[in-house]
Amino acid sequence: MIKGSKICGISDLNTLNYIINHPFPSQFIGFICNYKKSPRYVKFERLRELLSVDKKKCHFVAVLVKPDEEILEKIKNLPFDYYQIYDSTPEEIQLIKKKYNKKIITTLTIKDVSDVQKYHLFSEMTDIYLFDSKGYEKSMAFDHKLIQRIKTTKPIMIAGNIQLDDNLENYKKIADIIDISGGLETSGLKDTSKIDIFLNKVEQLNNET
Repeated sequence: MIKGSKICGISDLNTLNYIINHPFPSQFIGFICNYKKSPRYVKFERLRELLSVDKKKCHFVAVLVKPDEEILEKIKNLPFDYYQIYDSTPEEIQLIKKKYNKKIITTLTIKDVSDVQKYHLFSEMTDIYLFDSKGYEKSMAFDHKLIQRIKTTKPIMIAGNIQLDDNLENYKKIADIIDISGGLETSGLKDTSKIDIFLNKVEQLNNET
């Protein structure tokens, strides 16, 4: 059952304020903190400026690819509610969770069912599971049906080249939260008209369940 959404890759103040002040704001807003290959990467000074706004009911998410101590120390005083972590071991994530006292979105990048089964390894330190493609900044897709049989009490977030015109009904049986980024962009930039359509579609989906 879809309970909410995450809009990822926010890098400008106008878009951020639009999401926060929307009648049906996204529950999670993601910021690319250390993955410089991404066109949505935000430098620290800009990040600090963006996160100074009143987030109201939204949760701010630091998107981190195999974070080292330097970036973790740099962002530790920023008002992030969650750390979304790629490419780190269960032991590394456990240490981050304990040291920085943040909720954890463990990201598993999926090519086949063997990748899916790794979720068991992260059960103790994970607050939310995110199943994504192996495309990283390239917005690649994966077969979402691969995660249909997962048995967990933790919320499941789904990403992987989700597009605005997708039938969101298809995700109701496999995920709790839809994570979208490139699907809300025009010419590489977040498009508030697309964001509006998406947030209204998610709200409509919630009202149907």
